[in-house]
Amino acid sequence: MKISYNWLKQFLSVDWEAQKTGELLTDLGLEVEGITSFESVKGGLEGVVVGHVLTCEKHPNADRLKVTTVDIGEETPVQIVCGAPNVAVGQKVPVATIGTTLYSAEGEPLKIKKGKIRGEESHGMICAEDELGLGKSHDGIMVLSDALEPGTLGSEVFEIETDDVFEIGLTPNRADAMSHFGVARDLKAGLEQHEISKGLVTPSTSNFSIDNRSLKIDVEVEDSDLAPRYCGVTISNIIVQDSPDWLKNRLKAIGLSPINNIVDVTNYVLHELGQPLHAFDANKIKGGKIEVKRLPSGTKFTTLDDVERELHEEDLMICDSEKPMCIAGVFGGTYSGVTEHTSAIFLESAYFNPISIRKSAKRHGLNTDASFRFERGIDIEITEYALMRAAALIREIAGGEISSEVVDLYPKKPKERQVFLTFDKINSLIGQEIPRDTIKSILSSLEIRVNNVTESGLGLTIPFYRVDVEREVDVIEEILRVYGYNKIDFKEKLNASIASNSKLESHRLQDIVGDMLASQGFYEIMTNSLVAREDLEAIVSSGNAVEMMNPLSLDLSVLRTSMLLSGLETIKYNNNRQQNRLKLYEFGKTYHATKKGNDEKQHLSLFISGNRNSDSWTRPTEKTDFFYLKGSIETILQRLGIEKAEAKPTDSKSLSEGLSYWVNGKELCTFGLVNKSVLKKLELKQAVLIADFDWDMILDLVQDQAISFREIPKYPEVTRDFALLLDENVSFQQVNDIAWDTEKKLLKSVNLFDVYTGKNLPKGKKSYAISFTLQDENKTLTDKQIDKLMSKLQKSYEKQLGASLR
Repeated sequence: MKISYNWLKQFLSVDWEAQKTGELLTDLGLEVEGITSFESVKGGLEGVVVGHVLTCEKHPNADRLKVTTVDIGEETPVQIVCGAPNVAVGQKVPVATIGTTLYSAEGEPLKIKKGKIRGEESHGMICAEDELGLGKSHDGIMVLSDALEPGTLGSEVFEIETDDVFEIGLTPNRADAMSHFGVARDLKAGLEQHEISKGLVTPSTSNFSIDNRSLKIDVEVEDSDLAPRYCGVTISNIIVQDSPDWLKNRLKAIGLSPINNIVDVTNYVLHELGQPLHAFDANKIKGGKIEVKRLPSGTKFTTLDDVERELHEEDLMICDSEKPMCIAGVFGGTYSGVTEHTSAIFLESAYFNPISIRKSAKRHGLNTDASFRFERGIDIEITEYALMRAAALIREIAGGEISSEVVDLYPKKPKERQVFLTFDKINSLIGQEIPRDTIKSILSSLEIRVNNVTESGLGLTIPFYRVDVEREVDVIEEILRVYGYNKIDFKEKLNASIASNSKLESHRLQDIVGDMLASQGFYEIMTNSLVAREDLEAIVSSGNAVEMMNPLSLDLSVLRTSMLLSGLETIKYNNNRQQNRLKLYEFGKTYHATKKGNDEKQHLSLFISGNRNSDSWTRPTEKTDFFYLKGSIETILQRLGIEKAEAKPTDSKSLSEGLSYWVNGKELCTFGLVNKSVLKKLELKQAVLIADFDWDMILDLVQDQAISFREIPKYPEVTRDFALLLDENVSFQQVNDIAWDTEKKLLKSVNLFDVYTGKNLPKGKKSYAISFTLQDENKTLTDKQIDKLMSKLQKSYEKQLGASLR
């Protein structure tokens, strides 16, 4: 939010430097993120001086150009070539001298240089109104007063306003500070703590008066819950034109573009008082009646941006007797807007239900200055006051007459919020005692009324504009921010409670696994759980996706049902930036709509894409493959103490090659190579491997794990190999399981170190080279024991798999 310092000074006479004022605002909770300078004329007309045209002759080489001699207050007049039709001898004109930088209406710089135009030297430029940024006219050069002396600075001739603009990072709860008057109100309270008492000047409405009652427009509100207060007045015989410079400068300083005097006044009062207003062309209001109501779902409505929108049945609309004119509190329509032909207006000032406005704004993807304020809650008490303020301003700068009584539909005034504030609570929360007189002074400066005082506390009434102050602790926060956080003493002693936490809590296990993966070169990612339905459907079914009721955009319309999309989008983002060697992991959740309600599951997902190592002359480049990912998975399971996971083929449609690990009849992890068709839909060109763990299941399994340990064996291991000829459909898992079923005591590991198919083998056969590690923890194995065991293994393979030794 941008706040003009000059504008603030209209309400509060502050002579501090902007930097110092910004520091106080930050201390008050209105964090000033930056201070920028504003000039009503960009560049401040630096280098522009008054010139006196001494001679003016036709250019010898161009019919439309003239060669002039101009006195610019220096010893020698300068020659300037000018193309304006109205330049003449004797004129006083604005001259941009050599080195001056002028700015176009779009802010593009133009530096004036010495040059030749059709063979004649030119030492500057005689300027038109638009070239100086003083207006829009380009019909000819500006002709100034004869009383001006040559060489007079342009900044002295023309009134140029400079300003300091605060960029305030406003928190959502501070709806009361979404205006210059609101910020000034806070600043006044802060100054009083520095023993600087300044009166707060409230914008006057004393010049508001009803001129006649010639243009009456009736108002009907069908649902006062959605529009608790609605005010309006008509103004006739107005002239729509450009606003005066003072009004334009106020709006430009805070980044708004002036439109016309009517719209500019509504924007001015919005940023002055925080009350949104809307002006309707009164001659376009059919039936002479305003109806505030909801319309059937599907009703078409074209907004001011020329977009046809389909209304929802819960959208509150401002209508005439025939059709809708405005989405209440959000955006106006093209039909009833103010144009240069408008001669009479109906000016609206209202308080709309914040929840209703928020839903409509999100539903239609609209975020306006009005909706920004309405959906956070404005001051219902200033609705009529702001209307009168704006109406008086419009009559002042656009002419016209106030032509009706003020309509004020306010059927049920809300109750004032009462809070009892105890002194003990203040002291316990803040940590030190604040003098009671100081507390009362702060509350008074914040317009929080003290109704009664007791030995234990204060009975308070909260003003309507402080929609965020509801409880005792809220009031204490107000006291503290004005009193000053910097005034609270630091204690030498720090007290803290120590919580007893299980080592097996989810976040602790995440740290363990995360550290292990990071040591293997993985990077953690954190992605948004909200995704686009279209993208989700491209890779998995979205039939059970949880939909957002009011999505911020179509790209954030549903909650993900799979971790795959988030990982692939991250890989795509990195690939597009020439980052192709990726190892990523994410702890996240998926969400599913079920018959019993919405359900969420925790996951750990790994994503690998690209080469295993970076290019180097010292070693060949290795491709990451299925088995590399499988090794990472088994390392995780081993680290968590999860054993006896059974591998089974997976039926996941997202994977072209994959397996699942099952424990106790439940699927723990699915992993494999992402299907090429899925990659193609997301425009990914390199292969991607994914592993998806059921983290909830891991937490259950780990809770049951007991820590076990054993002594380091004293006796050596022995390794023996088999080259087995097997049928092609036999998996290593079968070979491994048979080995462990055959020998549990002496067998320590089974390893597949070579696979061969093709030449010199019978059709339908393959060769597995397998090593077996044997060890007796109580004695050294003899050759006889080893041979006996290997023979036993051979017979098991021959019997169960039809294997033979090569």
